[in-house]
Amino acid sequence: MAFDYDLDFETINFRERPELYRVGRGEQGVLLVEPYKSEILPHWRFKTPEIAKESSEKIYQMFLDYKEKDDFVGMDMARKFIQMGYTRSRRYANHKSGRKYDKDGKVKERELDPEKAESAAIFMIKWKTVREDEDYLKLKKAHQKKYG
Repeated sequence: MAFDYDLDFETINFRERPELYRVGRGEQGVLLVEPYKSEILPHWRFKTPEIAKESSEKIYQMFLDYKEKDDFVGMDMARKFIQMGYTRSRRYANHKSGRKYDKDGKVKERELDPEKAESAAIFMIKWKTVREDEDYLKLKKAHQKKYG
């Protein structure tokens, strides 16, 4: 089911109201769903491989902490931040400014940044780990069956 952008994200605590949460596609809602956004975002960084390693490990530990509490929404939000660590660092690896398109809407030429590519690779390993986690997959299926 699609992520519901029509909810009042300013007032909903998704830890208290998990039935309102929809997984959506990819990273949808990653910067909207509280209190998870505020818990995870301060740790999300990818400027250098060292920072990406520290960040991905911290967010992965948060994933495991949410898992221990059977908090699927927290697990999924941690997964989204890890995925976003990969996609954003890949974007900066390919385009120094982080912008794929020029002002005319044409795709800019790539200028490979090996440091950001390494950051992306670090996040990719964690992303693969969380998206294949058996408990995560069971909880995801159960959440989607129960709530949509």
